[in-house]
Amino acid sequence: MIKFATDEWAKAFMESINGSEAYAQAAKTWEGDFYFVVDAGEQYPEPVYMYIDLWHGKCREAFATADPSAKDPVFRMSGPLGNWRRVIEKKLDPLQGILTRQFKLQGDMVKIMRAVKAAQELVNCTALVPTEFPE
Repeated sequence: MIKFATDEWAKAFMESINGSEAYAQAAKTWEGDFYFVVDAGEQYPEPVYMYIDLWHGKCREAFATADPSAKDPVFRMSGPLGNWRRVIEKKLDPLQGILTRQFKLQGDMVKIMRAVKAAQELVNCTALVPTEFPE
């Protein structure tokens, strides 16, 4: 098991993405990078930023950091740990989470909505990472 929101988890997520033919097909025209932000809370006293650089069906770079100035991604999606866990466990669709304000999104929502299948495949890739959540 790999602890969620760590550099090791981000690298495993990148491997999962790069090994997914379904994601490669669904995201073959996608270009954009993200910070997936776990908000500060009981388990994380400071926000954690997971950087994911997605480019034409592949992940070119992934890491976790506490420094929001490490990169300047096109998109930032943030939410509490519990919501991220529900996404990874496939109990919450991330786009539904954005629309219902369980997550905040900074960036072009129209571009995200045009890539629904790619977003679904990205979630499938997270589910393949053996994830340990803090209790």
